[in-house]
Amino acid sequence: MSDTWIVIVVVGLGTLAARGSFLMVAHRGDEVSPRVARVLRMIPPAALAAIVGLQLSDPDGSTGLVARLVAAGVAIGITWRWANLALALVVGVVVVVALDAVI
Repeated sequence: MSDTWIVIVVVGLGTLAARGSFLMVAHRGDEVSPRVARVLRMIPPAALAAIVGLQLSDPDGSTGLVARLVAAGVAIGITWRWANLALALVVGVVVVVALDAVI
């Protein structure tokens, strides 16, 4: 077995152990504290913001930056006004595709 496969197997087992340890400990408490619950509720929006922020950066200098920034603004406006994330995602994608075709 090559070194690459050894690294892949070790990293995979580490990931499995990290996820499994949470499941083994999770059953011990019937309810999490309000502070932990508040922190856990913040994880999905933070992850989405990190992904979107990375996509809005333009490390390669492509011309799609303007379209992505406009689409992000439109999606933020829709989310702020109607609080509908699905609608914001769909409209944001449509705006990016339309502006990429025009610009």
